[in-house]
Amino acid sequence: MKFPDLNLLVALDILLEEQSVAAAARRLDLSAPAMSRTLSRIRATVGDPILVRAGRNLVPTARALELRDLVRKTSESAIGLLQPGTIETLENLERQFTIRTNDVFASAYGGRLLAALRAKAPKVTLRLRAETDQDDEALREGRIDLWVASTNSLDPEVRVQTLFTSHFLALADRDHPIFAKEITAERFAAYEHINISRKGVNSGPIDARLMDLGLRRTIAMVAPTFVTGLFALPRSRLIMPTPEHMVWSLAALDSRIRAFRIPLKLEHYAVRQAWHPRLDNDAVHRWLRSTVLEICKEQPAITLD
Repeated sequence: MKFPDLNLLVALDILLEEQSVAAAARRLDLSAPAMSRTLSRIRATVGDPILVRAGRNLVPTARALELRDLVRKTSESAIGLLQPGTIETLENLERQFTIRTNDVFASAYGGRLLAALRAKAPKVTLRLRAETDQDDEALREGRIDLWVASTNSLDPEVRVQTLFTSHFLALADRDHPIFAKEITAERFAAYEHINISRKGVNSGPIDARLMDLGLRRTIAMVAPTFVTGLFALPRSRLIMPTPEHMVWSLAALDSRIRAFRIPLKLEHYAVRQAWHPRLDNDAVHRWLRSTVLEICKEQPAITLD
């Protein structure tokens, strides 16, 4: 009995992910002609074209789409089986960790996380990818290592670990008139606000609490990220509610932005890291998760007037 070349399994997995012979060749450190020959061998083994031309692009056949999830799981299981269960040394580890998160976590922890990782593994790199409303299969398909967020919309099999709980404060220019007197709910609602929403939504929990008090705020701007909104604050009369850990980042800068407590009863929220269960026993990934958890224990105190 002739056994198939199991190297074709890994190549097929990458070809289905990239849908490009040239991109797959780069991933596998092969020449384009060598990758084309590999694709020909895969086609002969599977008995299907796998990728077919559609204009200038390659698209998977129906059989390829049928196989894709099984190929991914089998390939990762095989690779994991042949990897050591423990880390003997991190000094020579060359790996890029991809983490999906928002700009608030990236601003507060991105630099500290890279420094903590490189203290033990100086050759690793970090790729931070923005949150998106699409592409929810990224963890399942192995295109990101971790998803750090406060979202609950995750696949049921995904593993989740709480990193910390946080709450919202508000930001305004240091010369904003709101600082002239006691900050009440009425005065808080009286000024125009910036609302942060990737979907362009102009209301949220703060508006519900104000409504309970018979108050309403004016949303003058809806920005897609907190960093975008932040640059609209200086020398304006705008107010921007923001997660507490964004304020930690601002404290390290010589900024004219000032933080204050929101005079409303708002719930705390949990920030979690999430990963696919196939990475539970991956020693390097366990080290990544423990490093993220460790740096998140370092939460600087914030002094508010």
